[in-house]
Amino acid sequence: QVQLVESGGGLVQAGGSLRLSCAASGLTFSSYAMAWFRQAPGKEREFVAAISRTGRNTVYADSARGRFTISRDNGKNTVYLEMNSLKPEDTAVYYCAADFTTTFSDVSASRSRYEYWGQGTQVTVSS
Repeated sequence: QVQLVESGGGLVQAGGSLRLSCAASGLTFSSYAMAWFRQAPGKEREFVAAISRTGRNTVYADSARGRFTISRDNGKNTVYLEMNSLKPEDTAVYYCAADFTTTFSDVSASRSRYEYWGQGTQVTVSS
């Protein structure tokens, strides 16, 4: 079955960096656009960043643009989220998600597009 397993979360001070990874199995990874979402306590799950099947196209939430970088390695079936200049408001559980698409350039910020989700990894940024 399809599995998405996130790792790399943890506790970091404001201004620090973390690199999240999401390892996928049970699917043809290169046929899926991938994304990161996050959910803070008491808030709805929100979009962070997404990347197309080939990695050529990316889209970011305003809160992530300029600080976060999404990338993927189709040979390793893994998507990454490099997070720099972290702020306390970045504290959340971060989830990766997969969207089957036949279009190489397709990339979406819409939560409803994503069929598969990981269990999440906690990121805590202290002030």
